[in-house]
Amino acid sequence: MYPYLLRGLSIERANHVWALDITYIAMAHGFVYLVAVLDWASRRVLAHRVCITMEADFCVEALREAITRYGTPEIVNTDQGSQFTSADFLDELRAHGIDISMDGRGQWRDNVFVERLWKSVKYEEVYLKAYDSVSAARAGLAEYFERYNALRPHRAHAGRTPDEAYFASLPTLRQAA
Repeated sequence: MYPYLLRGLSIERANHVWALDITYIAMAHGFVYLVAVLDWASRRVLAHRVCITMEADFCVEALREAITRYGTPEIVNTDQGSQFTSADFLDELRAHGIDISMDGRGQWRDNVFVERLWKSVKYEEVYLKAYDSVSAARAGLAEYFERYNALRPHRAHAGRTPDEAYFASLPTLRQAA
Protein backbone atom coordinates (compact mmCIF):
# COMPACT_ATOMS: atom_id res chain seq x y z
CA MET A 1 0.00 0.00 0.00
CA TYR A 2 2.82 2.42 0.85
CA PRO A 3 6.46 2.41 -0.23
CA TYR A 4 9.31 1.22 1.98
CA LEU A 5 11.04 4.49 2.92
CA LEU A 6 13.97 3.13 4.93
CA ARG A 7 16.16 1.66 2.17
CA GLY A 8 19.43 3.57 2.21
CA LEU A 9 18.21 5.92 4.95
CA SER A 10 20.69 6.71 7.72
CA ILE A 11 18.77 6.34 11.00
CA GLU A 12 20.96 7.53 13.85
CA ARG A 13 18.72 9.37 16.31
CA ALA A 14 15.70 8.78 18.47
CA ASN A 15 12.23 9.47 17.06
CA HIS A 16 13.41 9.51 13.47
CA VAL A 17 11.83 6.12 12.68
CA TRP A 18 9.54 3.93 14.73
CA ALA A 19 8.56 0.40 13.80
CA LEU A 20 5.47 -1.56 14.84
CA ASP A 21 4.73 -5.23 14.50
CA ILE A 22 2.52 -7.92 16.02
CA THR A 23 3.43 -11.39 17.25
CA TYR A 24 1.55 -14.09 19.07
CA ILE A 25 2.48 -15.08 22.60
CA ALA A 26 1.81 -18.68 23.60
CA MET A 27 0.35 -19.24 27.03
CA ALA A 28 -0.23 -22.41 29.04
CA HIS A 29 -3.69 -22.53 27.45
CA GLY A 30 -4.15 -20.51 24.28
CA PHE A 31 -2.35 -17.39 23.16
CA VAL A 32 -2.54 -13.60 23.00
CA TYR A 33 -1.24 -11.04 20.54
CA LEU A 34 1.48 -8.52 21.33
CA VAL A 35 2.16 -5.27 19.47
CA ALA A 36 5.22 -3.15 20.20
CA VAL A 37 6.32 0.33 19.15
CA LEU A 38 10.10 0.27 18.72
CA ASP A 39 12.39 3.23 18.19
CA TRP A 40 14.55 2.06 15.29
CA ALA A 41 17.78 3.87 16.21
CA SER A 42 17.89 2.97 19.90
CA ARG A 43 15.90 -0.31 19.84
CA ARG A 44 13.89 1.07 22.76
CA VAL A 45 10.35 -0.28 23.22
CA LEU A 46 8.27 2.88 23.56
CA ALA A 47 4.89 1.21 24.10
CA HIS A 48 3.25 -2.17 23.81
CA ARG A 49 -0.17 -3.75 24.14
CA VAL A 50 -1.42 -7.29 24.71
CA CYS A 51 -4.78 -8.27 23.24
CA ILE A 52 -6.85 -11.41 22.69
CA THR A 53 -8.02 -10.33 19.21
CA MET A 54 -6.27 -9.03 16.11
CA GLU A 55 -8.33 -5.85 15.83
CA ALA A 56 -6.56 -2.61 14.89
CA ASP A 57 -7.56 -0.79 18.08
CA PHE A 58 -4.77 -2.20 20.25
CA CYS A 59 -2.21 -1.08 17.64
CA VAL A 60 -3.71 2.42 17.57
CA GLU A 61 -3.65 2.53 21.40
CA ALA A 62 0.04 1.56 21.52
CA LEU A 63 0.89 4.18 18.87
CA ARG A 64 -1.06 6.88 20.75
CA GLU A 65 0.69 6.04 24.01
CA ALA A 66 4.11 6.27 22.37
CA ILE A 67 3.28 9.62 20.77
CA THR A 68 1.86 10.99 24.03
CA ARG A 69 4.90 9.93 26.04
CA TYR A 70 7.74 10.49 23.54
CA GLY A 71 6.58 12.86 20.80
CA THR A 72 6.00 12.30 17.11
CA PRO A 73 8.39 10.34 14.90
CA GLU A 74 9.10 11.39 11.34
CA ILE A 75 8.40 7.92 9.91
CA VAL A 76 6.51 4.84 11.11
CA ASN A 77 7.34 1.54 9.44
CA THR A 78 5.04 -1.51 9.60
CA ASP A 79 4.21 -4.58 7.58
CA GLN A 80 1.14 -4.66 5.35
CA GLY A 81 -1.10 -6.39 7.89
CA SER A 82 -4.74 -5.45 8.14
CA GLN A 83 -4.23 -3.69 11.48
CA PHE A 84 -1.64 -1.35 9.95
CA THR A 85 -3.60 -0.72 6.76
CA SER A 86 -6.84 -0.03 8.63
CA ALA A 87 -8.40 3.41 8.31
CA ASP A 88 -8.09 4.01 12.08
CA PHE A 89 -4.35 3.31 12.16
CA LEU A 90 -3.54 5.26 8.98
CA ASP A 91 -5.73 8.19 10.10
CA GLU A 92 -3.76 8.36 13.37
CA LEU A 93 -0.48 8.57 11.46
CA ARG A 94 -1.82 11.19 9.06
CA ALA A 95 -3.28 13.28 11.91
CA HIS A 96 0.26 13.66 13.30
CA GLY A 97 1.93 14.26 9.92
CA ILE A 98 3.92 11.03 10.14
CA ASP A 99 5.33 9.56 6.94
CA ILE A 100 4.08 6.01 6.34
CA SER A 101 6.53 3.27 5.36
CA MET A 102 5.56 -0.35 4.78
CA ASP A 103 7.63 -3.47 4.28
CA GLY A 104 7.51 -5.18 0.94
CA ARG A 105 5.16 -8.17 0.81
CA GLY A 106 6.93 -11.11 2.45
CA GLN A 107 10.01 -9.00 3.25
CA TRP A 108 10.49 -9.65 6.97
CA ARG A 109 14.03 -8.24 6.73
CA ASP A 110 12.52 -4.79 6.13
CA ASN A 111 11.53 -4.73 9.82
CA VAL A 112 14.42 -6.83 11.13
CA PHE A 113 14.83 -4.98 14.45
CA VAL A 114 11.30 -5.83 15.54
CA GLU A 115 11.81 -9.42 14.41
CA ARG A 116 14.94 -9.56 16.59
CA LEU A 117 12.92 -8.12 19.47
CA TRP A 118 10.36 -10.92 19.10
CA LYS A 119 13.12 -13.53 19.31
CA SER A 120 14.47 -11.92 22.49
CA VAL A 121 11.02 -11.62 24.07
CA LYS A 122 10.18 -15.23 23.38
CA TYR A 123 13.49 -16.82 24.40
CA GLU A 124 14.21 -14.57 27.39
CA GLU A 125 10.67 -14.31 28.77
CA VAL A 126 7.73 -16.11 27.17
CA TYR A 127 9.16 -19.64 26.76
CA LEU A 128 10.41 -19.52 30.36
CA LYS A 129 7.08 -18.48 31.91
CA ALA A 130 4.10 -20.24 30.22
CA TYR A 131 1.65 -17.56 31.38
CA ASP A 132 -1.57 -18.98 32.78
CA SER A 133 -3.74 -15.92 32.08
CA VAL A 134 -3.95 -12.81 29.95
CA SER A 135 -3.30 -10.65 33.01
CA ALA A 136 -0.15 -12.69 33.80
CA ALA A 137 1.03 -12.19 30.20
CA ARG A 138 0.42 -8.44 30.42
CA ALA A 139 2.29 -8.14 33.72
CA GLY A 140 5.17 -10.38 32.63
CA LEU A 141 5.68 -8.59 29.32
CA ALA A 142 5.52 -5.16 30.97
CA GLU A 143 8.24 -6.21 33.42
CA TYR A 144 10.30 -7.70 30.59
CA PHE A 145 10.19 -4.51 28.52
CA GLU A 146 11.23 -2.43 31.54
CA ARG A 147 14.26 -4.69 32.01
CA TYR A 148 14.95 -4.80 28.27
CA ASN A 149 14.99 -1.00 28.00
CA ALA A 150 16.91 -0.27 31.20
CA LEU A 151 19.29 -3.19 31.64
CA ARG A 152 19.88 -5.11 28.41
CA PRO A 153 23.04 -3.95 26.62
CA HIS A 154 23.09 -3.97 22.81
CA ARG A 155 26.12 -4.56 20.60
CA ALA A 156 24.77 -2.04 18.11
CA HIS A 157 25.19 0.64 20.78
CA ALA A 158 28.62 -0.39 22.10
CA GLY A 159 27.05 -2.06 25.12
CA ARG A 160 24.66 0.76 26.00
CA THR A 161 21.07 -0.09 26.87
CA PRO A 162 18.13 1.04 24.72
CA ASP A 163 17.30 3.68 27.37
CA GLU A 164 20.85 5.05 27.26
CA ALA A 165 20.91 5.11 23.45
CA TYR A 166 17.44 6.68 23.19
CA PHE A 167 17.84 9.46 25.75
CA ALA A 168 21.42 10.26 24.67
CA SER A 169 20.22 11.25 21.20
CA LEU A 170 17.34 13.47 22.37
CA PRO A 171 19.52 16.56 23.13
CA THR A 172 20.65 16.38 19.50
CA LEU A 173 17.02 16.74 18.46
CA ARG A 174 16.49 19.75 20.72
CA GLN A 175 19.65 21.50 19.46
CA ALA A 176 18.62 20.96 15.84
CA ALA A 177 15.15 22.46 16.42
